[in-house]
Amino acid sequence: MTHGFDLDSPLVCEGIIGDGCGGGRIFFIEDTCLNVYDPTTQESMILCENIPDAIAIDKSGCSIFIACQNEKIEFDLSSMKKI
Repeated sequence: MTHGFDLDSPLVCEGIIGDGCGGGRIFFIEDTCLNVYDPTTQESMILCENIPDAIAIDKSGCSIFIACQNEKIEFDLSSMKKI
């Protein structure tokens, strides 16, 4: 656990420094929202709402991939939008 986040949870992923956008931050699904936590500032914010039945989250480069029960969602960190 880091800062209260279980990094082994399928609904939590860590941004790798040097891997595009969001390096060093922790991305997580809470309720139906994609959130980001910055350990440096200890602040969190909601990036995207209305994510139904999320089962897993992953990050590659500037994209967050969210697997839900009935759909897959890609969120682009550079444009801050679902694509």
